[in-house]
Amino acid sequence: MSCFSGDLNFCPECGNILPVPGRENTITCPRCSFKIPVRDFTAQVIQSSVVFNPLDQSSSTVDSEEDAELKGPVIDRRCSRCNKEGMVYHTRQMRSADEGQTVFFTCIHCRFQEKEDS
Repeated sequence: MSCFSGDLNFCPECGNILPVPGRENTITCPRCSFKIPVRDFTAQVIQSSVVFNPLDQSSSTVDSEEDAELKGPVIDRRCSRCNKEGMVYHTRQMRSADEGQTVFFTCIHCRFQEKEDS
């Protein structure tokens, strides 16, 4: 007696997601080895859609070269040149994988750049 009922995408015995039908006449549940005939899936319709974000909302588009360096999270760090609070940062893995990341800071006031190896 089956514990689960309803959707054909799930095993009626254990509730696990069933694999996509292949060349065999049966679909076997990878968890409990329950077998379902492929002919049970003949009336099933699969629909999918792809939705693209509008280009103007894309995070990869940059208005100008100067604005590109001021994008990112702003932290409370004092600039060593103008002595004002507020710097934008981003990180990069510049060295080998077993070493820390390099953090690049840009002042939002004077655009002075500094780096810190962590």
